[in-house]
Amino acid sequence: MPHQSIAPVDAPVHLVQLTDSHLFADAQATLLGMNTRESLQRVIDKVREEQPRIDAVLATGDLSQDGSEASYAYFRELTASLKAPSRWLAGNHDEPMPMEQAAQGTDVLEPIMDIGNWRILMLNSAISGAVPGMLDASQLQLLEQSLQAAPQRHHLICFHHQPVAIGCAWMASIGLRNADALFALLKRYPQARGLLWGHIHQEWDQVRDGVRLLASPSTCIQFEPDSEDFKVGEQAPGYRWLRLHADGQIETGVSRVTDFAFTIDHADGY
Repeated sequence: MPHQSIAPVDAPVHLVQLTDSHLFADAQATLLGMNTRESLQRVIDKVREEQPRIDAVLATGDLSQDGSEASYAYFRELTASLKAPSRWLAGNHDEPMPMEQAAQGTDVLEPIMDIGNWRILMLNSAISGAVPGMLDASQLQLLEQSLQAAPQRHHLICFHHQPVAIGCAWMASIGLRNADALFALLKRYPQARGLLWGHIHQEWDQVRDGVRLLASPSTCIQFEPDSEDFKVGEQAPGYRWLRLHADGQIETGVSRVTDFAFTIDHADGY
């Protein structure tokens, strides 16, 4: 059964997306020169400053870089300060078993959450041992069953891998491999209002067939938009906020930390 919020159906749903935190068990570990624990803390501080009301926090994959249970435990501990329900899904760097162990006693891995007039669905696009993604038959079935079971609810559908070309040639081969199947399914269900993903470490906002397509900055390193080859951007870490209105409209934006000093270290590999 989906989690059911007591929020009134005519109220907007306030969400925060945190993605691609790439945490390590070691508190001092860095990724391309950035301490990912410190950058996540800075982003969470920014969220607390800017978002007085949060109905849910959505973590859209690559919570961990090393797949350790300790890294997920830290993510859980830090996001608890936001005092809102959280939902997690896996990215290509995540390890399912440690993630499940760290989530014990919580509902962070429950895939369906109903809030107000909306249903939020968390899908797993990760392929074990691979960087690209796919929504396998079980995930497409979960999506269709959810849409069929709640025709009156607007749907926000979340996963990790990008389902469209984003103008970064080097990322084209590591996106969602069966995006055509996803979009073909969604065309049959007008209550599918938005797709939300991570993986690309940059902001994306587009509309396709009436569906809002959204991706967001990482809470650590950024990838330079429109880059032919792998390139780390100089943009600061950030998060996405969303207001899901009762009529199905999505209001959203990105906020980044300020006064953030960072020197890229390519020897400290991704």
